[in-house]
Amino acid sequence: MKTCNRICLVLIALLAGSSAPAFATVAIVSFTPSLAAPQPIGSVITWTAVATDSNAGPLTFRFVVTPPGGAPAIVKDFNTGTNISGTWTSRPFVWVPTGKEGTYTFEVVIKDFIAGESSSSTTTYQINPLVTGNTPVVEATANPLVALFSAPSCGSGSSMRVAFQEQSGGTPAVATNWVPCHPPATMTFEIAGMYPSTPYNMYAQTKNTNGRITNGPTLTFTTGALPTTIVFPTYTVLTPASDTTYPVILHNQKTLAGGAVYPDVATDLQGQIMWYYSANDVTLGDILTRPLRGGGILTIQDDDAWNPTATKEQLLRQIDLAGNLVQETNVGVIQQQLLALGAVDGGPCSVFSSPPPIGAGCTGAFHHDAIQTLPNGWTAALLDVEKIYPPGTQDNTSPDPVDIIGDMIIVMDTNWQVQWYWDSFDPDGGAKGYDGLRVSRIAPLNETCGTDTSGCPPVFLLGNGIAPLAQDWLHANSLYYWPNDGSSSAQPGDIIWSSRNQDLVVKIDYKDGNGSGDILWTMGPNNGNFTFVNVYNDPWPWFSHQHDVGIEDNGQGVMSLFDNGNTRISDTIFGLGENCAPFDCDSRGMALTFNGSTKQVTPVVSFDLGSYSPAMGSAQLLGNGNYFFDNPVVVLGVQSVIAYDLEIAPFPPAPEVAPANFLLDLAGPEQYRAWQLPSLYFPPTT
Repeated sequence: MKTCNRICLVLIALLAGSSAPAFATVAIVSFTPSLAAPQPIGSVITWTAVATDSNAGPLTFRFVVTPPGGAPAIVKDFNTGTNISGTWTSRPFVWVPTGKEGTYTFEVVIKDFIAGESSSSTTTYQINPLVTGNTPVVEATANPLVALFSAPSCGSGSSMRVAFQEQSGGTPAVATNWVPCHPPATMTFEIAGMYPSTPYNMYAQTKNTNGRITNGPTLTFTTGALPTTIVFPTYTVLTPASDTTYPVILHNQKTLAGGAVYPDVATDLQGQIMWYYSANDVTLGDILTRPLRGGGILTIQDDDAWNPTATKEQLLRQIDLAGNLVQETNVGVIQQQLLALGAVDGGPCSVFSSPPPIGAGCTGAFHHDAIQTLPNGWTAALLDVEKIYPPGTQDNTSPDPVDIIGDMIIVMDTNWQVQWYWDSFDPDGGAKGYDGLRVSRIAPLNETCGTDTSGCPPVFLLGNGIAPLAQDWLHANSLYYWPNDGSSSAQPGDIIWSSRNQDLVVKIDYKDGNGSGDILWTMGPNNGNFTFVNVYNDPWPWFSHQHDVGIEDNGQGVMSLFDNGNTRISDTIFGLGENCAPFDCDSRGMALTFNGSTKQVTPVVSFDLGSYSPAMGSAQLLGNGNYFFDNPVVVLGVQSVIAYDLEIAPFPPAPEVAPANFLLDLAGPEQYRAWQLPSLYFPPTT
């Protein structure tokens, strides 16, 4: 990271508002819940704060919750409110308690970042248990496929989980993860992964300090029907699954072709829906970036956040299995944190004149990925960055300065406050510490973005006096925390970052927050540090425009990825002047071993997936040694787009250019990613 230069200091001065009147004050009018306390666990309670500001504002609102006996947690970070005649009202903070009963403390902090003024208010709220005796209870939630199961307290040092199964016995029983007991409070679980309109049996299991498991009484619960107000995707089994070790597929529906917008769903291997999440009733988009252990999911969502001209990918939000908010931050407050850390390109785009000067840089949106596998529960996420360069940069033919879109990685603590960042433009001229990834390095397919281009982030610096299209230089799409570099468990971890448009996988020096941010190596066909050991004599062995790069088995196994193949296919069709030979123009599912000392990459598998997906996709090694790939956006006709979820068993030896041996082929609408899971409580290790 760099110290603040002249542009950074100008940005901070603008945002600090040195011209704000000294008498500017923020006054809280009210801070109230929608339901008077006390309320039972599972209640839907909406908190609203109202304030005035003698300065022009805007006012932003942060909500902090302290659970009984716990530490304060920022649940919803500073976001702008709405202003009517000088009175500011927060966006609704919808809180659904699903943890312990007891007295919760709520604090709202209201801040005018321009004036530098703030105020806060604190109140308490009593949550009562669902269980009033010695018998557990189960209740419905707002999601008809999710139940709330609550059991009496269990002993200190013990742990509890809940097992559930269809009453018909048609499918095996499923169990949640074990949760430590916290006496004298009761234990509450969200039960998910159930079919609509189906009766279930469920019971708690308690494991004492000696490992002995005791079953509690069995309760019955019947799920609700899928809501008719939402259009759900449908799936067709083309090849039935022969292995049911991982019986759940979590699908992130993401439409690029302008078709129907569907909720995210989990299905069984026959495509039957057993969970769904509808962000804002599907009126605004979302990306499921990672399922979390215990049933949570990280998402990137569209909604208002500081910038009134953009809603696309402005929120990073963690949800629980019922779809309730667990934690939220937004691009606007992240910009403030980055500026405080001295990030030259970290501020908002709105502070620049039109046209913006050469050297102007800003962040615009979250995009593609966020992970929560870093030590201490920290979270890393991708942000897009725009920066203005002189005319002709990256061979742009316009006579005007050029907008280049790069990337930033941010690492946040458990309160989602930025503690470390990596900027692809740092130092000026290219990626830090590595001459091979400078701005002069043009993307092989020279992709560009307009102000509203499908597959691109929101673009803010285009306009009069700037080249008409921005250069989509990097287009990162996945992050992976490599906990120990595959060697010593004592070695701090680094970050693996995938750049789609450069056909590169990159290792960045993170060292658990103490790293320099230098690029340690790059892997790929375009002047990377590694050579490919072409054991299958493939005419185009390398991946290109890849997605979902991760190292399996907690960093001890192979690197898996989805090889979209855009550059390979472009070379095959246009570079050689011929049509595609068999298999040359299909996307591939790949797994690679690599040696950091010899800098050699060797394929373990490279499956031809039978069709071409120009964007999106995912890859995963399953516990049974098979591979799961999501072939996410296959164009079958002018308006026909379909995705394929595939489970594949490797041949001995694994083929390089022969068709894959499908164990499961499930077809449905296009999607960003998919994961094959044992249940919604146990995500992949990548």
